Amino acid sequence: MNEMSLPRPNNLDSFWMPYSDNRFFKQNPRMLARAEGMSYYTPEGREILDGTAGLWCCNAGHGRREIVEAIQKQAALMDFAPTFNLGHPIAFEAAARVAEMTPAGVDKVFFTNSGSESADTALKIALAYHKARGQSQRVRLIGRERGYHGVGFGGMSVGGIGGNRKQFGAMLPYVDHLPHTHDLGRNAFAKGQPEHGVELADKLEDLVALHGADTIAAVMVEPVAGSTGVLVPPKGYLKRLREICDKHGILLIFDEVITGFGRLGTDFGAERLGVTPDIMTMAKGLTNAAVPMGAVATSNNVYDTVVNASPAGIELFHGYTYSGHPLASAAAIATLALHREEDLPGRARAIEPYWEEAAHSLRSAPGVMDIRNFGLIAGIELTPREGQPGARAMDVFRKCFDDGVLVRVTGDIVALSPPLIVEKPHVDRLIGTLSDAIHAIA
Repeated sequence: MNEMSLPRPNNLDSFWMPYSDNRFFKQNPRMLARAEGMSYYTPEGREILDGTAGLWCCNAGHGRREIVEAIQKQAALMDFAPTFNLGHPIAFEAAARVAEMTPAGVDKVFFTNSGSESADTALKIALAYHKARGQSQRVRLIGRERGYHGVGFGGMSVGGIGGNRKQFGAMLPYVDHLPHTHDLGRNAFAKGQPEHGVELADKLEDLVALHGADTIAAVMVEPVAGSTGVLVPPKGYLKRLREICDKHGILLIFDEVITGFGRLGTDFGAERLGVTPDIMTMAKGLTNAAVPMGAVATSNNVYDTVVNASPAGIELFHGYTYSGHPLASAAAIATLALHREEDLPGRARAIEPYWEEAAHSLRSAPGVMDIRNFGLIAGIELTPREGQPGARAMDVFRKCFDDGVLVRVTGDIVALSPPLIVEKPHVDRLIGTLSDAIHAIA
């Protein structure tokens, strides 16, 4: 495809861009028009190496023929079918393929359209579960500071990023938060899981003492917190959290929207970290982002409790018009086939040591105050400019793009999460360009 045939916008006025500085962008637009393999291309035809898998989601790389053809075939066969008291075969097949990957016993799959919808769905299922058990007083939901669970009011309430909450007033009632696990004083420049901080899980006991275990429905955490800037759990932390939840009859929910589908070198973060949740959310890599889709997987016990305790008829008054959408289901099946056939989690695990050393080579770059990594994720934390939080990292983002590499920033943290098909020359180019940008804007 030549650059003259790539799409170009005729004006920038109508689109209210999400999570964006709209005023700056519309004066200084940076556009993507095509994608293939490890790269995007601008409308002018300039290549941009993708260091973020789109937005943590294109794990198999871009433009995969198998996924494209599956979507095309399904669109020609049946564009849409409802799943309220009706079914279509491909949605059931997609659910079965997901259940093959989830931890043993976490086999029931409820489809959504995004990670945000998955978070709210998981929270509602947790509340429905306790009500079905005759414990409807369990309404309290526990999240974690600096947690991100999407932008629905449920996920945003349980989430703990202040900037995502301050414009919108009151959140859900009956919500509390665990402390985050980021301990720069003890764990700076840790490679993989940090050594210190397992005791932070015991803060859940403090919340139990404060509120009463019989009022708490669920605890929701990310195995690795991504959008807040790559916070890797201390060794033993999630296992301790699992033990406390079991002790008090509290459901444990893992938000695997980022960590699912190979990002940590295993199908899900639960497997890599050796902890099985009661409920797990997913999205992003489920369809390689080719069609929006999310899902919630629950334990058989959670499903059976909700379904069997209900009278005849609808057991869970919840769902979406597009749950199990035919095109999304086709994309999911094709994507998960690629994961199996190409062993994308195995590829991620194989290159992880090289990735780790490359990321930590930035330690001596000016303004770098911490580097964190786990699986094929890395976070490079920069010293904020006085009175201008986030400005240094945003300058790095723009410089990298102009130099042909896409990175992501959150606050003053540069987050990296390349497609799982990444190879050593890509890593060298990504880290080298990032290093040059950090030096240039220092």
